[in-house]
Amino acid sequence: MRLLTLILIGMFTLLQYDLWLGKNSLTDYFEVKHQVTSQQQQNQQLVLRNRVLKAEIDDLRHGDAAIEEHARMELGMIRQGETFYRFIPAKDHND
Repeated sequence: MRLLTLILIGMFTLLQYDLWLGKNSLTDYFEVKHQVTSQQQQNQQLVLRNRVLKAEIDDLRHGDAAIEEHARMELGMIRQGETFYRFIPAKDHND
């Protein structure tokens, strides 16, 4: 009976070692779970970015307003006959 008890304790110890410290242990499981969660968050951010870019592409392909806005804001273009006013905030004299 004592030998059977020692064998069972030994087997239990080996199983516990594999569970906590061996290959594919709980530590590995939690690490992979954290990596999966992190990757899912990154994927979600990329999905949102892709939606914004797709909407911008659709606007540029189908709308003259988007092209005009892009030309005005990024290239500084104005229409013929328009007057361009630029307002520069006054410096605070308390500096």
